[in-house]
Amino acid sequence: MHRWSQLFIPTLREAPADAEVTSHKLLLRAGYIRQLGAGLYSQLFLGNRALNKIVSIIREEMDTIGQEFHLPALNPREVWEESGRWSGMGSNMFRLTDRKGADLCLAMTHEEIMTSIARSELRSYKQLPQIWYQIQTKFRDEPRPKSGLLRVRQFLMKDSYSFDLDEAGLDESYRRHDEVYRRIFRRCGLEFVAVDADSGSMGGSQSQEFMVYTEAGEDLIASSAAGYAANVEKATSKLPVVEDLAATGDGKPELVHTPGQRTIDEVGAFLGVAPVHQMKTMAYMVEHPEADEKQVKTVGKTRAVVAFLRGDHQINETKLAGVAGGELRPMHAEEIATVFQAPAGYLGPMGLEAAPHVRKPGVLVVLDAALEGRTNLISGANKEEYHLRNVTPLRHFKPTLVADIRSVNEGEPDPVSGEPLRIGKAVEIGHIFKLGYKYTKSMGASVLNRDGKETTPIMGSYGIGVERILTSAIEQSAAQFGGRGQTDAYALPPSIAPFQVVVTVTNVKEAELLAAGENLSGQLAAAGIDVLLDDRDERAGVKFKDAELIGVPFRIAVGKKLAEGKVEVLNRLTGHTEDVPVAGVVKHMQTLLCAESRA
Repeated sequence: MHRWSQLFIPTLREAPADAEVTSHKLLLRAGYIRQLGAGLYSQLFLGNRALNKIVSIIREEMDTIGQEFHLPALNPREVWEESGRWSGMGSNMFRLTDRKGADLCLAMTHEEIMTSIARSELRSYKQLPQIWYQIQTKFRDEPRPKSGLLRVRQFLMKDSYSFDLDEAGLDESYRRHDEVYRRIFRRCGLEFVAVDADSGSMGGSQSQEFMVYTEAGEDLIASSAAGYAANVEKATSKLPVVEDLAATGDGKPELVHTPGQRTIDEVGAFLGVAPVHQMKTMAYMVEHPEADEKQVKTVGKTRAVVAFLRGDHQINETKLAGVAGGELRPMHAEEIATVFQAPAGYLGPMGLEAAPHVRKPGVLVVLDAALEGRTNLISGANKEEYHLRNVTPLRHFKPTLVADIRSVNEGEPDPVSGEPLRIGKAVEIGHIFKLGYKYTKSMGASVLNRDGKETTPIMGSYGIGVERILTSAIEQSAAQFGGRGQTDAYALPPSIAPFQVVVTVTNVKEAELLAAGENLSGQLAAAGIDVLLDDRDERAGVKFKDAELIGVPFRIAVGKKLAEGKVEVLNRLTGHTEDVPVAGVVKHMQTLLCAESRA
């Protein structure tokens, strides 16, 4: 049993002016955290207590499939150079030099370190599969720390790594992580959705994010009532059939004078055509990672990338970067002039020399899949103040490849059943990847297979943001309380709340009330219930407000009704209040907590 009067719980009546999202404000006001610097937070007593409960849940579930390690946060440059990520991580990585001049970094993730252990210690297929995990502090030189614990420079992560003999084994490791993650998030009381996602700097093929819908999120998720869900970086949709324009003249591309008309809207208004009948040109340069030696040797480190998509669609740069194989930036004016021989505003596909293959030299020309099969489109003519009619992709120009490179829009039919897509903000709480051979090959890890031949193990990587579970739970609860008309209110799930129950003695100067509160708290603690006794010499209203502020899900008020042998029990998760006989409080609370654990 903990006594509030002896604890450090520095609650605030108002949130600091620079606190942005709801969880940031409430974590500060409740005394969970205090800011040390940009993206750097101290976890105080309540915050650390809640995070430790989350860590315990993660550890219990991960121990069913893996073995816990603890790796150095300080890493030598050499191991990151082996994978090619020393330069690939760019300015996101914290780097430093020791007194001998050796380069080191603060690890953002531990694929390289785990692979170095596997390379040194795994010799035979008989040692596979392996699942190794850790719960460790990570570092990221976040350029714009914001939103409290959602975007920080130091954070706590559970990261795990699987090593398997073949793809079938990786499928099983991936499946087991998927099941464990769902159990973890359910036990933490979160409503979440699993979505198809982009693998980002980790590399790999199949990737799935676990997301919590909240307005505090920076990711956008597309989902439908039919169960389809994907990050907008990966989301696709079915588009209704579009009736094409009739050809003019002999049906060949025809120059049209469009003086001063540069944008899709300007050209559409001038020619009397809708954006759906126009073709948009997007011009980029791609920077290939140094690690991709084959790509660099065949096409050069920097390459022109031109994308064509429907006039009413928006480019999805993550999808395009995946196709192009590197980081994109917009073309500069002089680069546009070199590639197109024309100024911006009149760019189009005709006369553009497209590379015959993604890994062949030349301009990488990508046609969005939504334009495949379309005819008689309007495009730029690569001639100042002119556009073209009657442009038909794949007939009048050949792109390097056709791919889905557009962002989906709200209301478009999902690709599974045609239900309308809803796009909403969400926070990522977990991410699982099938890495493949990216690290084991680059770092030379191998084992002997059943035939005695060397083979490269295949890897998976799986992460959970510990602080993000806490912030997402607060955001989720605050939104529910807001729906009841209660602002700046929340209640954490009992499994991760710093305390499950607060026993509030309304007037500690009344010896009978204080004695009853202490006795009841002792009984609850003896029954295994995590209880906080508010024995402060404060007004009842102040105590009730503080109990709400720190997010404890159940409150027991010991006050005037004690004369009748009863106390008031408030379930803040439902808003329901009832008077319960003192003798039955422990059993009553056990029933409530059991019901919540099953919910």
